Amino acid sequence: MEYKISEVVAKTNVPKSTILYYIKEGLLPEAKKIKANVHKYNDEHIELIKYIKYMQESMGSSIEEIKLALEKKNDSFSGSYTMLAPLMSTLSGDNGLEHYTKQDFIENFEIDTELLNKLLADGIVIPAQEDSFTKKDASIITLAEYFLEVGLDYEILKEYIKHAKEIAKLEQKMQKTLCNIKTEENFSLLWKIMFETLFNAKEYIFNRSTYEFLREALKEEIETNK
Repeated sequence: MEYKISEVVAKTNVPKSTILYYIKEGLLPEAKKIKANVHKYNDEHIELIKYIKYMQESMGSSIEEIKLALEKKNDSFSGSYTMLAPLMSTLSGDNGLEHYTKQDFIENFEIDTELLNKLLADGIVIPAQEDSFTKKDASIITLAEYFLEVGLDYEILKEYIKHAKEIAKLEQKMQKTLCNIKTEENFSLLWKIMFETLFNAKEYIFNRSTYEFLREALKEEIETNK
């Protein structure tokens, strides 16, 4: 369908000036010119505007990050991870943190080099980028040291890695499924599914499931000790 800009504004709740700015910045394709000062927009414009709005408001992505993502919007979901680029820092948990080379990291946080190398080999410390460490990585090393200090192996961290890899495979499978049904009309909705799954549902389900399990265990313990 074709729409006047006033209809696009009504459907997306995005001001006309913002829509024109998106076009100027290359986030949206040019509207179809009918005559002087009269342009027509289509469903692709509607979906892309919804996507941009969602990325800015819900994910905190910048215009430049969204532009990079939209340059790859016609690529396969399963074949290109560039669309996730604006949110990779969110996934890594390193957003806004200072980064250090390995040597600077060791010196700044007084890291045991042997333990660091072992945790790297075990896949427990996972730098978001090559030779780039943050205090987030240091906190995991400190936790491993706590385990060792009381004479325990950090087995649960190893198990987390195993399960995380299996979950990542399921997420990739979901990505391929979304790719198979992608159209210009459902583009923004499919990415909402992807982002909400990765950044909201996973944490919600994991934390709530842990809470529910521990609550039931506590209730059982109380009943047993009555």
